[in-house]
Amino acid sequence: MRHAIIFALRMNPLSDFPKVSIITPSFNQGRFLEDAIRSVLQQSYPNIEYVVVDGGSKDESVEIIKKYQDHFTWWISEKDRGHADALNKGFSHATGEILAWLNSDDIYYPDAVSEAVALLKNHPEIGMVYGDADLIDDSGATIGQFASRQTDYRRMLRGSVHIPQATTFFRADLWRQVGPLDLSLFFSFDYDLWVRLAKVSQLLYVPKRWAKFRIHSDGKTIINDDRCYPDMLRVLEREGGHWLSWLRLRMIMRKVFYSWMPWEFRLRLRKLLTF
Repeated sequence: MRHAIIFALRMNPLSDFPKVSIITPSFNQGRFLEDAIRSVLQQSYPNIEYVVVDGGSKDESVEIIKKYQDHFTWWISEKDRGHADALNKGFSHATGEILAWLNSDDIYYPDAVSEAVALLKNHPEIGMVYGDADLIDDSGATIGQFASRQTDYRRMLRGSVHIPQATTFFRADLWRQVGPLDLSLFFSFDYDLWVRLAKVSQLLYVPKRWAKFRIHSDGKTIINDDRCYPDMLRVLEREGGHWLSWLRLRMIMRKVFYSWMPWEFRLRLRKLLTF
């Protein structure tokens, strides 16, 4: 913790209305993409830089992107190496003091950016803030809530993540220190980033609803998070963790007691199975 606090004190102070760079990666998500884009454009915060990175979609995505292209700082549609590669590409064009990404199937609440910026301005020791997220289905109907709660570096290495990605906002100077995303971690590149951020700064959970996190058959979702554990164990090994760990025990318990259940029951039990 001492190391984290020392680094936090060296972080650059934010300007009065710091620029927030938001990246939306997308691939064949045309049925959801416009809702995601509109939720960024309708934010109450006045200083947003918006970048859209499409992976060469074959559906209506490019037509939707062109419809809003005047609102983007930069956009592209080309084949890439996956989700993390698209994000790295987008962040390489970001010039904001605060960074975030909103996947093409998720949605921001209107005051998400304003509230996140205010917290980062008022807490210079904090490197990343995150909030609450509603879980929605294909039609946008609410089907549950993400089990958000406060976590930190040590707890994340034990598997206590509790961070809805769509609600995360972090400082660009930290990204320049710990980025880019690891392309070899297909399911857990976001977890890896949060671990690296938490290692050099403090993370802060705030009980405010900032996003809608969509659960659908074509998405990489928390419902199938048992697939993330091999990647997470690689991160633990990199951080010097022991083979016999709480994270591995958690993976085993999920396989035995949880992963076989229908997703509706997983939503109900999620809060009970977090430790």
